[in-house]
Amino acid sequence: MNEIINFNGIVHKDKSYFIIGAAMEVHKVLGCGFLESVYLEALAMELTERHIPYEREKQLDIYYKGVLLDKKFYADFICYDDIILEIKAVTELIPVHRAQLLNYLKATKKRLGILINFGETSLRYERYANTRSHRVA
Repeated sequence: MNEIINFNGIVHKDKSYFIIGAAMEVHKVLGCGFLESVYLEALAMELTERHIPYEREKQLDIYYKGVLLDKKFYADFICYDDIILEIKAVTELIPVHRAQLLNYLKATKKRLGILINFGETSLRYERYANTRSHRVA
């Protein structure tokens, strides 16, 4: 598991622990082996039960040189309006999964992304802070 540290400590520490706790409960109940869609539905139920605000399958607008592109991406969840949650159900996370989350962070300028994999025997999660979006020019 990766913890990305900024100068003030862990970004959204408490909120991310609440989210990860919800994911751990889903993994504890379901285990590994289901399709990603099953985990998405179960996690939405768990987030609701824990009163964690979220938007599911949130459309992300992508700009090129200030022009809105037709191509859209969809984050699995945006929690607390500032944390992107990307869900996988694969045997192992690979660089393309991380790149997907990092691109979402770059495109939205959200402060934190959490990549969660339900496909392993133990829940795996990685946190990524978007330090580039908050620099003062």
